[in-house]
Amino acid sequence: MLNETDRARVQAAIRQGETRTSGEIYCVVAQESSEYLEVPLAWAAVAALVAPALLLAAGIHVAAPDLAQGWTAAQMSDSAEAAVRSALTGAILLQGALFVGVAILTALAPVRRWLTPRALKRHRVRRRAGEQFLAKGLQATRERTGVLIYVSIDEHMAELIADEGVAAKVDGQVWEAAMARLVEGFEAGRPAEGFEAAIALCVDILAEHVPARAGDNPNELPDSVVLLP
Repeated sequence: MLNETDRARVQAAIRQGETRTSGEIYCVVAQESSEYLEVPLAWAAVAALVAPALLLAAGIHVAAPDLAQGWTAAQMSDSAEAAVRSALTGAILLQGALFVGVAILTALAPVRRWLTPRALKRHRVRRRAGEQFLAKGLQATRERTGVLIYVSIDEHMAELIADEGVAAKVDGQVWEAAMARLVEGFEAGRPAEGFEAAIALCVDILAEHVPARAGDNPNELPDSVVLLP
């Protein structure tokens, strides 16, 4: 996360950049965008369901009684039933133990993050960014020129959402370079530099499409960085 010095640098970059544009830049940093509670359960279910098939593929089987031992038909039936019941009980206990063990293992944060599909992470980051866009009132600016820069640290992902006054004029792909610089800064342990570089690129884009009007450029949103737990 950002310390006080980092936050002051980011706020200064926003304040200075907004003098060139009528756009409003707002920054939010989250440690993680979701708890991904379904991931440990999904992996545990897969392990429990696949284990019996793997055991069969490995050649483990239940042996039937030897007919040459002079058993009666009733004895054969009872023995087969007991063998099947024992095999089913063993399989159920194995599945239960695997489900609990894998669920506990994959619930550990580093393991869970590693096993969570990247597409799911991207979806959750985008959803959380959209929630923050609305929660912070970026859709309420006078000319609909609010721009949210959202960073999710544990996922190593960043998302930018531009309100309709900007999105109608700017191709969404032009923000990718700014988001890449932002993520690089966080991964290198220099989050303030990453933000400064990303904000500078965003300001260049905004100044081209929604430039500041002389004498009419109110600061409608706080020049702050919100840190989410």
